[in-house]
Amino acid sequence: MAGRKAGTPKTGGRRKGSVNKTTSEVRTLAQQHGAAVIERLAHLALHGETEQVQVAACKEILDRGYGKSLTPVAASIMTPKSLTGMSDDELRALLGGIDSEDE
Repeated sequence: MAGRKAGTPKTGGRRKGSVNKTTSEVRTLAQQHGAAVIERLAHLALHGETEQVQVAACKEILDRGYGKSLTPVAASIMTPKSLTGMSDDELRALLGGIDSEDE
């Protein structure tokens, strides 16, 4: 097995939470063009050749200005109830698609 022996601590490398030098450099370069890129996106949002281009530009501007929207999650939560207090119909609904060998 290559690498360190099991149970030995990892040594070396960047400290936890420190920024990667390349990431820092790329971020700095990107920020130099930030204002011009936002202006270009605004132009495309208002004057893009197709509606698809306009919508994509609008979405990018909104994502950066307000943050990306959260994905909604549908969930159904059942409150605890004793099985002995349930009707036959409620028990059948609870079992749903479970096949029974007795049937």
